Amino acid sequence: MAPLEITAARPDPALLDLPWEQPLEQWPEEILAALPRGISRHVVRFVRVSGRVLALKEINHDLARREYDMLRVLRRMGEPCVEPFAVISGRVTPAGEPLDAVLITRHLQFSLPYRAVFSQVSQEETAQRLLDALTVLLVRLHLAGFYWGDVSLSNTLFRRDAGAFAAYLVDVETGTLHEELTDGQRRYDLDLARTNIIGELMDLQAGEMLDPEVDPVEVGDELVDRYTELWDTLTARERFSADERWRVSARIEKLNELGFDVGELEITTDLSGTSLSIMPKVVDAGHHARRLMRLTGIDAQENQARRLLNDLDQYRAATEQQAEDEEFVAHEWLKQQYEPVVRAIPRSMRSKLEPPEFYHEVLEHKWFLSERGGQDVSLDDTVRDYILTVLSHRPDEKSLVTTETSALPILDS
Repeated sequence: MAPLEITAARPDPALLDLPWEQPLEQWPEEILAALPRGISRHVVRFVRVSGRVLALKEINHDLARREYDMLRVLRRMGEPCVEPFAVISGRVTPAGEPLDAVLITRHLQFSLPYRAVFSQVSQEETAQRLLDALTVLLVRLHLAGFYWGDVSLSNTLFRRDAGAFAAYLVDVETGTLHEELTDGQRRYDLDLARTNIIGELMDLQAGEMLDPEVDPVEVGDELVDRYTELWDTLTARERFSADERWRVSARIEKLNELGFDVGELEITTDLSGTSLSIMPKVVDAGHHARRLMRLTGIDAQENQARRLLNDLDQYRAATEQQAEDEEFVAHEWLKQQYEPVVRAIPRSMRSKLEPPEFYHEVLEHKWFLSERGGQDVSLDDTVRDYILTVLSHRPDEKSLVTTETSALPILDS
């Protein structure tokens, strides 16, 4: 038998116990994790290895290694994508027939395929929120010089993000990295995204998973409009008179509000010096998430971080500590507010929501209970009521979606 080759940053010896001498489509059900299968260009299976869930895709060795390397680069750049785990090559059947290599990625905890999202909520609002998440993802990737080449909801995973969603790149088989994308490359990616999303939403309607009143073409057009608006906001050159220099700070603050930091800004004057122009040169997403991490050590999605920072600001005002050092107040908020709430999650329910999302939903629930009762409800009472009336009825989202197969995604790869 030819030697099996494992390419991985940290190889797990447990991988050797899997039946690599068999094609993925013939692997026995008892070793597979409970995710559905569907029509795709490649065979995809999910398995549990050493307590983690891994996604396995059978693919040509050169493509598998290329995709593995690309995902590693994107992860180092801080772009939202799945984590590459290994490439298995040198596979042969017991009869000596060669088999394709297998690309292995780690399953993204608390993530949902778009069909699983729609299996829970099929309103038009859901389509809009997924659209917003995909728009931000596409703009982020384009700013980083990444040409996707296969933009779709199917090739994206979504995590809850304080009432919205955050999108993660799953498939980079057709992707290429450039120093800077041309307008033509961006337009092609955007047009492909529009076409694919229209088709995916039509498919959802055919399966009665999306309101028939929703116009998929209109939604696809909205993606283009939202992308264009966000891209222009982040990259456009702005001109103003020399005595309006405050607009430089205003531009930076506007980008911060959108969740982006400005790493480099180009400022030029005309020959007379009477007017200025500014244009962001380096823009990085994750402004609020980085600030929350710096202050508290909490790793959260961007909208979750924004929500928690707002609560921190409210705590600072309520305790009359506006003059205190920000780091000191953040530490106190963490110990007095955030940690008691997330520690209250019963152990049996900790796979339902990420802690920052749980805290966000508790804050939303507190507002709801206070509004309904006409008086302020304590955080302790809110937590107890939320766990009893809401959290206990939610599905687990940490590792796998286990609803009916018909409600889960066809795994396009």
